[in-house]
Amino acid sequence: MNENFFSDKYPEGLPATVDVDKYANVVEVFNHSVKKYADRPAFTALGKTLSYSELDQLTADFAAYLQNDTNLQKGDRIAVQLPNLLQYPVVVFGAMRAGLVVVNTNPLYTEREMEHQFNDSGAKALVVLANMAGKADRVVPKTQIEHVIVTQAGDMCSPLKRTLVNFVVKNVKKEVEPFTLPGHKTLLNCLKQGKKSSYSPVSSAPEDIAVLQYTGGTTGVAKGAMLTNRNLVANMCQAHPLFMMGLSKGGDESAKVVVAPLPLYHIYAFTVNCMVLMETGNHNVLIPNPRDLPGFISELKKWKFNAFLGLNTLFVGLCNNEDFRKLDFSNLQLTISGGMALTKAAADRWKEVTGCEVSEGYGMTETSPIVAFNPPGHTQIGTIGMPVSNTVCKVIDEEGNDLPVGEAGELCVKGPQVMKGYWQRPEATAETITEDGWLKTGDMAQIQEDGYLKIVDRKKDMIIVSGFNVYPNEVEDVVAGHPDIVECAAVGVPDDTTGEQVKIFAVTSNPSLTPKDVKDFARERLTAYKVPKMVEFREELPKTNVGKILRRELRDEETSK
Repeated sequence: MNENFFSDKYPEGLPATVDVDKYANVVEVFNHSVKKYADRPAFTALGKTLSYSELDQLTADFAAYLQNDTNLQKGDRIAVQLPNLLQYPVVVFGAMRAGLVVVNTNPLYTEREMEHQFNDSGAKALVVLANMAGKADRVVPKTQIEHVIVTQAGDMCSPLKRTLVNFVVKNVKKEVEPFTLPGHKTLLNCLKQGKKSSYSPVSSAPEDIAVLQYTGGTTGVAKGAMLTNRNLVANMCQAHPLFMMGLSKGGDESAKVVVAPLPLYHIYAFTVNCMVLMETGNHNVLIPNPRDLPGFISELKKWKFNAFLGLNTLFVGLCNNEDFRKLDFSNLQLTISGGMALTKAAADRWKEVTGCEVSEGYGMTETSPIVAFNPPGHTQIGTIGMPVSNTVCKVIDEEGNDLPVGEAGELCVKGPQVMKGYWQRPEATAETITEDGWLKTGDMAQIQEDGYLKIVDRKKDMIIVSGFNVYPNEVEDVVAGHPDIVECAAVGVPDDTTGEQVKIFAVTSNPSLTPKDVKDFARERLTAYKVPKMVEFREELPKTNVGKILRRELRDEETSK
């Protein structure tokens, strides 16, 4: 496919190319924002708000501590295991200002996953929430970690609220198991210590690694994607005009309130909330635990929010909640979906409840992460939009040959956001990135004549029934349209006659719904070989930390029977 295919297809106001080298590194973006928007609110969590200038001071204090009170040097890795609390931006940007490489670590990781990630990355330091410190206590002795810093949930709150929050978390909710972690420091003491000394700016080159972002591990051992300063800055610049299309309605340039329920340690939220929306001076309201819907909704009641980041399962859960439907959505201008396929049923329901359309995007850890996005006001539900600026895409067959427009094949991406490679895994890097710079995504896609892309499914999730390809996304999209289906997942199960058959796992809001009802509904809307032969109802479906349904786990259950 001609690499200029997409360049003339962008809607008016959306450039095909942008200056992706506007800043040399992530810290330069941070410095720009904290000076330009000093008095604006930057992040809020647990009722406490940090302004951009306060964020500047706290990150400088943390950077000064790392530089003067530890033996950590530029390029050393620091694992950060924190949920959406104010401590996250303080620690991450403080570490980057000290020249360290951030290793984002999921707070829900098991000890086995923590040990793998800490050892694979060679992390020398760990910042961990007290709630996870018990696990860290057992893992750290098996790693190279020399410095452990512990923070409690309420540490950034005012002294009185801090005492109350930390007491409740530890003694009422009993979420903190005992730990020792010999020699560990508390984050508050580190900040106090850092304030006494001075921070020395560190120069980082565009090609220096800024973040080691581990892939979800859903396809085997988690690998660290080396995301450079240029990768992250480029993706921020690529996403900027898209988000501004949605947030600048009426030419209003004031700070917008953005709801951030997705974890900042996930690359999707990191790039959007900590890069794009910070560079533009907006206000991120962090939601530490979006699974607690009553707590989440009571926080939403406090804000006239302008933008919302989410994903399919979260949209469904919220729209099914009576209290959420009563909220004031009059200021909501932009809703962004990513992380998993957006079903038409979820998108329609969100629009019906909030009055705001959903702009779905697509990306992956290895692309920092945004590859494509539906331009606000020009969305096509069922597609992932168009490649972002400075990005080209193509689809290939099994032999690596380019396929024409409209045919399904493996999606390949080329652009400045494509990672440097996998950390210390040259063979895996060579399998994923071709010599001429194309990254093979492992997703099956079609390119439309108008330049919009449609993901048909993960290559590995494709179900083959009697030689016909069945894409689970399509089946799920149809079944999720049933009024009594809350969420569902389609997987292939072995069959002696057809090779595989389609099985649906579903959560229903109607106890009287039968498998036959679901099959009949699907039969009216799908070709015969795509219709589920089996339907199993579940109370809930297995999900990743960001709410993505784990088909693999369901498939493994079936094959082990």
